[in-house]
Amino acid sequence: MAHPESFDHMLAAWNESNPARVRSHLEKALTADVQFIDPSVETNGIDEFEANVHDVQARIPGAQYSRTSGIDGHHRLYRYSWEISRGGEVVLTGFDVAELDEDGKVARVLGFFGPLPGDE
Repeated sequence: MAHPESFDHMLAAWNESNPARVRSHLEKALTADVQFIDPSVETNGIDEFEANVHDVQARIPGAQYSRTSGIDGHHRLYRYSWEISRGGEVVLTGFDVAELDEDGKVARVLGFFGPLPGDE
């Protein structure tokens, strides 16, 4: 399955080492009113999303962000796994469910940390 180009721009923003260029990646990827929710933060709008990217980059300097799975989707909803690594060591893994608007931009990201729990 081919994945939406907006996902490449969103990932590029997380990996952008020049803080002044993060916004240009996000504007290609996100709707103006994008919602981002994970266990550590809830943001509303592209400004808050950008601030979160800068905050996480500052907390984990030198980190590399990557998708670790293919992308599966239906009805403008997509899921994929990812990891954050630094110096060859995995810092955090998780998966996202992203919803796109009619134009293919990311309107909502629901993130989860770590692997799915086992059946208890």
